[in-house]
Amino acid sequence: MHRASSLPNLANVDLNRTPFVAIWETTRACDLACRHCRAEAIPSALPGELTTAEGKRLLDELAEMGTPICVLSGGDPAKRRDLFELVRHGTKRGMRMATIPAATPLLTRELVRGLKDAGLAQMALSLDGPNAQVHDSFRGVSGAFDRTIAGALFAREAQLPLQINTVFGDHNWRHFDSIANLVRELGVVFWEVFFLVPMGRGRELGQLNGAQFEGLFEKLAAVAKEVDFIVKVTEAPHYRRYLMQARARDPRRNDEHSSASPREKNMLPAHMRRDFGPGGSIGLAPKGVNSGKGHLFVSYCGDICPSGFLPLACGNLRSDSLADVYRSHGVFVELRSPDLLKGKCGVCEFRHICGGSRARAYAMTGDYLAEEPFCAYEPRGVHETPRARQGSNPRLSRSAP
Repeated sequence: MHRASSLPNLANVDLNRTPFVAIWETTRACDLACRHCRAEAIPSALPGELTTAEGKRLLDELAEMGTPICVLSGGDPAKRRDLFELVRHGTKRGMRMATIPAATPLLTRELVRGLKDAGLAQMALSLDGPNAQVHDSFRGVSGAFDRTIAGALFAREAQLPLQINTVFGDHNWRHFDSIANLVRELGVVFWEVFFLVPMGRGRELGQLNGAQFEGLFEKLAAVAKEVDFIVKVTEAPHYRRYLMQARARDPRRNDEHSSASPREKNMLPAHMRRDFGPGGSIGLAPKGVNSGKGHLFVSYCGDICPSGFLPLACGNLRSDSLADVYRSHGVFVELRSPDLLKGKCGVCEFRHICGGSRARAYAMTGDYLAEEPFCAYEPRGVHETPRARQGSNPRLSRSAP
């Protein structure tokens, strides 16, 4: 998982049938109280949590679908006594397994070594500030910053590839440069940058506007050109649009993260097609991954959703086929149909490679097909008449979530 060259070539994989990455919320139990979290902080597991046997069945179904990456998230996955067993099982089934332990006293040298021995491909830690004051105020527990830095050291000692996750919002975007410098110092192989989605406790936090998104895109692109680790952006797919525009303005750019797949390339305006070819990726995926499109989420109790930030239960692992829900449920099908998007996203020439954050659209409007609320780009067709914008594609009938 930690290097683009070591991943399967997914350029020809149909994301209508196979998720690029699956996230399993192994538990809701966590001893932190993060200000952005979609769930309330609870110290113990909730009733109905998937058992070890059910978790292994989930991993089996994902492997049979051809899913290359599975992330064991939470809550705090370190709260599960079977964490090593689950990592071993998923690894044996051929998936690259990752997990995201919380920065609590459970994050020990022994835990990290155990994860490494179980075959974990990559461990992620959250870092949301350049110092304890900023980070701990966001994570809700004093000492979280120091435990995160210690966890990074444990990963280095165990030679376990380290990923850092950072959530940017109004609370910390001004600290971008300092956070980026600290990420460089930690010896990471992967920096995943999340743009805040206002759900759960995150509704109480201030949002960035479209201009601030563009400013951070510029900074992220500059960092990605300078470092030897991967920079991935989550819940801001319009970063893909930003990079492609930047490359179109300067054809001499050799930015591997700004390439599109051949199909996506053909969706672009004619004046831009000459500048792109197969091979590059954003966030390792050679196609535009979004909620329900290359991305699948399973909750602690088995609910099957397009993503953790778009919590529409479209089925449950205990009663439904994971493959059938992902491939055929109306919500998933619509999320993979960019010509159904509304507002300016629906007429944007980049809708096939971007599509806007479906989770943010849903969180702010209640409609997952609504336009991205914080995109500064004005598409060429945005001023066309409503009739012209509707196009010729009929609405798909949606199954009840």
